[in-house]
Amino acid sequence: MLNLQLVRKYAKAIFEIAQEEDKLVEYGDELKAAREGIEAVPQAIEFFSNPQVDPKLKKELLQKCFAKELSKNVYHFMLLLVDKHRFSLFPAIVDEYRTLSNTARGILIADITTVSLATKKQQKAIADKLEQITGKKVELRLHEDKSLIGGVVVKIGDRRIDGSVAGRLATMKEKLLANE
Repeated sequence: MLNLQLVRKYAKAIFEIAQEEDKLVEYGDELKAAREGIEAVPQAIEFFSNPQVDPKLKKELLQKCFAKELSKNVYHFMLLLVDKHRFSLFPAIVDEYRTLSNTARGILIADITTVSLATKKQQKAIADKLEQITGKKVELRLHEDKSLIGGVVVKIGDRRIDGSVAGRLATMKEKLLANE
């Protein structure tokens, strides 16, 4: 089971270092790239998650893959996770770091779900409208869902705006059934 307190503790630690060095974006990009690199190879995920694998071997692999690619602090942070037997938390730590970084920079993440992925022009229009509404910079995370039929569903934090055809049909059905 994922220990959220530990995830927050480690994410906050690397976040505070990044903040002190004024490198929130750079560290975030490095953490994301490292995560994507590891997740791209299923055997690497198994290797780093296996408690029976000698930490020395894990560190050697990290050194070969990332020592020259990452800043000193991000690289040493990853080594620390191996030393503390917390590397299995790395993906969640990266997500939590991003949340902390976005909050500090005044950025909201909007999950945008459409039938087919939005074009660049549509993405810009959606982002501009959401920035106008929220008064904050908005980053889009795009999702595809063929069951929507058409339209868009926007989720920012715990707010959900359903402008999909499927959502409108469901609302109409509820109203019609309520009038019986």
